[in-house]
Amino acid sequence: MSLRTALCDLLGIEYPIVQSGMGSAAGPELAAEVSRAGGLGIVAGLGVTSDELRKRIRHVRSVTDRPFGVNQWLHTELRPPADPARVPPTTMGAVQQELNVFRERLGIPAVDGPAPGMPDLIDAEFEVILEERVPVWSIGLGNPVPAMVRRCHERGIKVMAMVATVEDARAVEKNGVDIIVAQGGEAGGHRSTWIKQPREAANVATLTLVPQVVDSVRVPVVAAGGIADGRGLVAALALGAVGALLGTRFVATRESMASEVWKKRLLESDGAHTTLTEAYTGLWARSLPNRYTEDYAASGAPVLPALMQQRAAQDIFTTAARQGDAEHSMLYAGQSTGLVHDVPGAAEVVERIAREARAVLERLATSR
Repeated sequence: MSLRTALCDLLGIEYPIVQSGMGSAAGPELAAEVSRAGGLGIVAGLGVTSDELRKRIRHVRSVTDRPFGVNQWLHTELRPPADPARVPPTTMGAVQQELNVFRERLGIPAVDGPAPGMPDLIDAEFEVILEERVPVWSIGLGNPVPAMVRRCHERGIKVMAMVATVEDARAVEKNGVDIIVAQGGEAGGHRSTWIKQPREAANVATLTLVPQVVDSVRVPVVAAGGIADGRGLVAALALGAVGALLGTRFVATRESMASEVWKKRLLESDGAHTTLTEAYTGLWARSLPNRYTEDYAASGAPVLPALMQQRAAQDIFTTAARQGDAEHSMLYAGQSTGLVHDVPGAAEVVERIAREARAVLERLATSR
């Protein structure tokens, strides 16, 4: 039974399966394998210099001629990035004081000075996307202005934006995007909003959010959040979506750039326990809990602006990954972790999901 949908026709892909552009896991090898298998692979562009992004794009093109995308964040705190000099010294000191607790555990030097700021890379990255005529510009945590969308369309680039609320879906449609990804609260990683909201805001479940977005906009909608197999893809189609975007499932693949300790923890998780934490980046994100997330929250320490928090703690995360210490690593994960039991190749994941989805559709057709 065919799985072809409006998304497949719009993007020229075989299966309505999209791989999330999760920053620290979605390199060019992962994106290329997903696209070669008939889905849409996405290369992470967050925090990448224009030269490195161009290199990643050309790497994908060197191994496949299939459509792929590049993901950027357009969060308001990154345009321009927050200046460390504008962070109150008491806030910066409180953050470093708590981070020094973790540094001591890992045997790395304490830090007392200000955190480094996030470099201003978005505009230069966007120019590379335009120059390279990447088939799909994927946006997380932001609303592209009409001029950016228009420049993409002039070069034949489709624009896909992720949202977590119906209101934001209407806003990105108004600005001209071609595809909307409706991100349910089960999704791993960051809530896709463009301003920081309270912990439980923009946290509507996929089953509820997707049909509301479908009913509210005229462009194709892709479902995200809690989907990791063919059953989830069929459920997304039943909700009115034209495809499914998966993140956690693709983290646990051979081509993923995720650390081995991150992949191992995903396999060990039953999906019952995830947490929302702002301690990684300063923005709310769903993760597996560990000593870092729990102790930081219990400390009552503040967090720094978007991604400055991550740059402040990067020595901790890097050392923990090198030491195989899951308790002080970043472990982004959605509630679909209980459906992830192996670390196959990314192409195998795409093919498996398509095969499972066809089997579900056939079973439903014969059970009438």
